[in-house]
Amino acid sequence: MATTNDLKNGMVLNLEGQLWSVVEFQHVKPGKGPAFVRTKLKNVLSGKTVDKTFNAGVKVETANVDKRDMQYSYMDGEMYVFMDTSTWEQLNVTADVVGNAADFMLEGQDVIVALHDDNPLYVELPASVVLEIAFTEPGLQGDRSSGGTKPAKLETGREIQVPLFLEQGVKVKVDTRSGEYLGRA
Repeated sequence: MATTNDLKNGMVLNLEGQLWSVVEFQHVKPGKGPAFVRTKLKNVLSGKTVDKTFNAGVKVETANVDKRDMQYSYMDGEMYVFMDTSTWEQLNVTADVVGNAADFMLEGQDVIVALHDDNPLYVELPASVVLEIAFTEPGLQGDRSSGGTKPAKLETGREIQVPLFLEQGVKVKVDTRSGEYLGRA
């Protein structure tokens, strides 16, 4: 248990049986009336974001979330298999939990898996990854005032927009949060 005065970004709360991560918080002391804490909470499982206000000093239940460094090993049917880099234990994670992270994961890649009571909650990737362009059409430079883009399929199967001069087989840096092209690697 903690009070609303102890809230920090990234802290996970157990509210009404659901896990919520604190995205941002603000202590407010109005000129008249009691102080309160305005928060923005993100549901750990669904990703839904809500605004919630607490009275200052109210006790809230915190959840123990264990973030472990793991390595993506392989896909076994519908399950993704991760290996704990410190204990060498394997963990099977469903596609629902992995979510969009699958678009940027290659075998052998290091990730962070968040666990609550030994149940995987989500997979966290680095901010950017380097992937190879598996297929893209040849770029034709026309008469335009700014650089154009074209679709390119990455080695993971994800399609992104890249500049016209890039060709198949080139390694590119991709933002894992937005899926945007960041540059050549």
